[in-house]
Amino acid sequence: MKAILCRQFCSPDDLELADIPEPQAGPGEAVVRIKAAALNFFDTLIIAGKYQHKPPFPFSPAAEFSGVVESVGTGVTDIGPGDRVMGNTGWGAAREAVAVPANLLVKVPDGLDFDRAAGLTVTYGTTLYALRVRANLRPGETLAVLGASGGTGLATVEIGKVMGARVIACASSDEKLEFARKHGATETVNYATEDLRTALKKLGGEQGIDVVYDPVGGPYAEPAVRSMAWNGRYLVIGFAAGEIPKLPLNLVLLKNCDIRGVAWGAWVRRESDAQRELMSEIVNWAALGKLSAHVHAVYPLVDIAAALKAIADRKVMGKIVLRP
Repeated sequence: MKAILCRQFCSPDDLELADIPEPQAGPGEAVVRIKAAALNFFDTLIIAGKYQHKPPFPFSPAAEFSGVVESVGTGVTDIGPGDRVMGNTGWGAAREAVAVPANLLVKVPDGLDFDRAAGLTVTYGTTLYALRVRANLRPGETLAVLGASGGTGLATVEIGKVMGARVIACASSDEKLEFARKHGATETVNYATEDLRTALKKLGGEQGIDVVYDPVGGPYAEPAVRSMAWNGRYLVIGFAAGEIPKLPLNLVLLKNCDIRGVAWGAWVRRESDAQRELMSEIVNWAALGKLSAHVHAVYPLVDIAAALKAIADRKVMGKIVLRP
């Protein structure tokens, strides 16, 4: 079968399309014939050796996927051949088929297509865990989303709306902000042309911003914290800007606010059953049209370099999907 392989830390252009043996299902595993594999920003880092997880060589990028179960190993009883499923393995999905632990898979309803299903796990899974479990977001609260047009940001705008929040989308261009507004944002801030702190303080009013969702980091973190409400919650998702911010802790004291880490991947490993419950809810929302699971573009497997470059260049609104 065909697979994209990273044989050493490299650029997207150095990834290799190779023939490898078909996978076999071991005990507790299922073999999934992949229909679509979704890419994320961290795929640009993992192939370059700049991500916290460094898989053994050779490995395939792409963490999440959707497809059809071909076979199962001993001990697997809740899914079987022919089932439509989706899952996340951290890496390894940029190929035609994959063997994965069956407990990582979630069934996909017939009303949800494979392209949209492939990109739900990482972004929407992270977001629902962040907003519900870590932030305890309540209806009527104000939620500011940095990087609001990317895969994670879009998921946060949409889930925030479903949860009844007033959503403020923050991004670097008017085009991206218009996209976020179409997907549920109430107000917007262009932090390339506006001062983020001033804009958020104006939109937050006397109360301030209840929850900040920050997958960007860099220079935007401190202005966002300065706009927080009393008892506000600042969610640390990631550092797409490349710089890990150093926040003055006196702000946390003065605001009586919390800075909360969102280690979704570690939580999934510790509480896989709870993660599957969240994902079942997300899948149903998507099938009902409450979540767009917007796909920016679809690339054939062989064009993975162009797909990764589009993500690295911040040209993507929503998700990029590969089709084997």
